[in-house]
Amino acid sequence: MSKVLDDLYATILSRKGADAQTSYTASLFSKGTAKIVQKVGEEAVETCIEAIQGDKEKIKSESADLLFHLLVLWADQGIKPEDVYAVLEAREGTSGIAEKNSRSQ
Repeated sequence: MSKVLDDLYATILSRKGADAQTSYTASLFSKGTAKIVQKVGEEAVETCIEAIQGDKEKIKSESADLLFHLLVLWADQGIKPEDVYAVLEAREGTSGIAEKNSRSQ
């Protein structure tokens, strides 16, 4: 899928157990899942706010923050990017409405 995301994920994994005083990522891991989830939510909201305001540069920046924190969450939960890629690939070619309906059953 994306070498950039895969490389970032590898870097994030390397920060697990690192010194929380010198690594922001390590500090997130040390604070636990609830803090990581909070950051994902904050970045998602900030991305949406920038979209409403129409500032493309800020949307890009907030989207990068959102993706970073989402990757931290995946690492925290033991989910690899390729696991998510596989879900996306399985959905490819399926109507979004049909796919959503299949999940609600």
